[in-house]
Amino acid sequence: MNIKLLLLEDDTQLSEIIAEYLEENRCSVTVASDGQEAMDRIYEERFDILLLDVKVPYMNGFDLLSKIRSEGNETPAIFLTSLNSMDDLSRAFESGCDDYLKKPFELRELLLRVKTISKRAFFHKSDEKIDIGNGVSFDISSSKIIKDGNSVTLSKKESVILKLLVKNRGKIVTPQMIFENAWDYEDEPSEMSLRTYIKNIRKIIGKELIENARGQGYMLVAG
Repeated sequence: MNIKLLLLEDDTQLSEIIAEYLEENRCSVTVASDGQEAMDRIYEERFDILLLDVKVPYMNGFDLLSKIRSEGNETPAIFLTSLNSMDDLSRAFESGCDDYLKKPFELRELLLRVKTISKRAFFHKSDEKIDIGNGVSFDISSSKIIKDGNSVTLSKKESVILKLLVKNRGKIVTPQMIFENAWDYEDEPSEMSLRTYIKNIRKIIGKELIENARGQGYMLVAG
């Protein structure tokens, strides 16, 4: 997991605590202390998830999210706020948020929600075909590989594995990352079964497109 986050929080001490914890858990965090700075960052960079406090200077979190949603930005967003009335909750979701976490909260809960939304945002994209290389494309929404005019539907685990490799293209994906995402809670992680799934995917897309980083994991060759 390497999730790029924007954290909008005007409490310097709290933002440092949140950012440090998330970065210790393989996230990349950009911090903004007011609404205008956050807006500038959103225009300049692409983030996987926005973590937004509401009561911040220059532009509150509700207005910020409403504005970028009106401009077509669909980056998943979680509000982190001390506001807790039903009116506040209603306004949060009307402005376009994906989740809402009331302060004070456990950092582990925040990380869990970040992971959940990150998986959902990537693994459930629709109408997207990705060029893998060598004339092979991957339809994320249907889990189909299209090659030479023919299509092959991947199994659930094969699809999630390939999506992980695509998301981290050019980077090593460890077995642990794959187990966390592709294996259900009741499944027993197995290196042997993982190798079998990788072998099956290679047969379909071409062996040369997935490299084996011995002792580390697997990598989809950079396009």
